[in-house]
Amino acid sequence: MSDQLLDAPARASFRSGPLLVLLASALWGTTGTAASFAPAGASPLSIGAATMGVGGLLLLAIAGRSAFEVLRSGRPGLLVVGALAVAVYPLAFYSSMALAGVAIGTVVTLGSAPVFAAILERVVDGVRLDGRWAVSAALAVLGLLLITGGGWAGADANALLGALLGLLGGAGYVVYSWSASRMMRRGHGSRAVMGAMFGAGALVLLPVLALTGGPLLSSPSGLAVAGYLAVIPMGLAYVLFGAGLRHTSTSAATTLSLLEPVVAAILGVLVVGERLDAGAWFGTVLIGAGLVLVSTRR
Repeated sequence: MSDQLLDAPARASFRSGPLLVLLASALWGTTGTAASFAPAGASPLSIGAATMGVGGLLLLAIAGRSAFEVLRSGRPGLLVVGALAVAVYPLAFYSSMALAGVAIGTVVTLGSAPVFAAILERVVDGVRLDGRWAVSAALAVLGLLLITGGGWAGADANALLGALLGLLGGAGYVVYSWSASRMMRRGHGSRAVMGAMFGAGALVLLPVLALTGGPLLSSPSGLAVAGYLAVIPMGLAYVLFGAGLRHTSTSAATTLSLLEPVVAAILGVLVVGERLDAGAWFGTVLIGAGLVLVSTRR
């Protein structure tokens, strides 16, 4: 995509911040379905490292020289913090799901993100969040609980550690989103920021992939899954997400990203053959209502 498409001032509704974040979230929602086609021996850790490690290199390649301008800006603090958060997020998130189950890992990681974002923006940026955001976030998190609520039943001793890792993953997601937003406000383009930050994060994730990725990368199906995850829900989605962050606050963006589990649930029904109960379908409606509220904030 050209710089004119993603970095120039918005002139069409397609380029509005909330819509771009929603499009990115919809692509993220395909990751679970895609990962279900991975070889049986592929670990969640290797899938996460492949997705954001290889995808980070792709974002760096897309950004080209502009990413290195961010690296040479002389103010590396935000970039280092964001890159470390990029590395933490997939390792914590996928480990959380492996230990506590997909439901608990998803609820804690994605559900905690809007709360962490609100705290970060309030403490660091002095942003006051209105009642509209509070209602929209509450609806979305409640909907997320309803969609995945069955996963809490019978949780074993690993669930606590998994939940703690989920909190770490949620914090990582918020920190790299906030860091990217701050760098863009300093005048860097969205592609440059995402390329520099995720490219730096890949330096941590690729060694993890080298250590854990044997079963994933040794079969055609595993390579196909890793390739899809790196190009679509990582490469393309984060280009869109970065562009959306130019016109969307971190708290709003993390709330809008709760579209991801809705898409994942629907694809689970249509593609994987899973079934949702009435409570889960009601949860999708609540998330939809919350997303409408936050995306129409003025």
